Amino acid sequence: MTRALRLIPLLTGTQRYEKVVSTRGRGHGEYIDAPILAYLIETSNGRVLYDVGCDYGKIADPALHARYFDPMRPLFEPPCMSETQRIPHYLARLGLTPLDIDIVFLGHLHFDHAGGLGDLPGCEVHVHRDELAVAQAGLDAGVFADELANAAAWRLQSAEYEIAPGVHALATPGHTAGHMSLFVELPRGSPVVICGDAADLRENLTDEIAPGYCWQDNVELALASIRRLNGLAVTDRAELWPNHDFAFFRGLPAFPAWRD
Repeated sequence: MTRALRLIPLLTGTQRYEKVVSTRGRGHGEYIDAPILAYLIETSNGRVLYDVGCDYGKIADPALHARYFDPMRPLFEPPCMSETQRIPHYLARLGLTPLDIDIVFLGHLHFDHAGGLGDLPGCEVHVHRDELAVAQAGLDAGVFADELANAAAWRLQSAEYEIAPGVHALATPGHTAGHMSLFVELPRGSPVVICGDAADLRENLTDEIAPGYCWQDNVELALASIRRLNGLAVTDRAELWPNHDFAFFRGLPAFPAWRD
């Protein structure tokens, strides 16, 4: 069986928000700190990057910071991100450049997952076509329109597929129209499912509770994706990696270490 070689978690920033954003109907008035994650996956046929974090320029520039993030208060505090948490910085620490990334796979197009594309010019970008259609129509408030500037060059997907040896795209819509997760087979131990925002927290999985935001308020679609992920934990003995859970993240290998 062909497998990926290693999986490297990258902390690209943090954000504080009301917990109800992650757990629908649960956590009003309770604020949590959440990691903003990306993942570098090395395979025998190149490197895949799942998500790219925020646009550092919008965080570092006071005028842009106020324009893009002040309207989100008080539900969301502006994201925090240092220069050293940009994707090119992590790559440089590994002796790589953006040119060494073969595919950028965006689980969805919200600003904390797709904003960092500006740091990766020329990379091949994959995203689900439904995700882009909704974003370009201006129907998802979590997407910043300027971050779609190069979308004409992206490779749009409409089905599940093998991205690279040992790396498979999973359709997990619900949080957004075209949300995708990744199933990663590794040399040692169980496969890993990078849930993306199909499951922000372990609580989404253990309690089968939908994200706070669901595309067109389709809670059942989001729950169907969560149940599918839980099913993979049983049938494939897969590890499910939630995307915005600090307690879980602290248990992952710390950069530059990896899971293999």
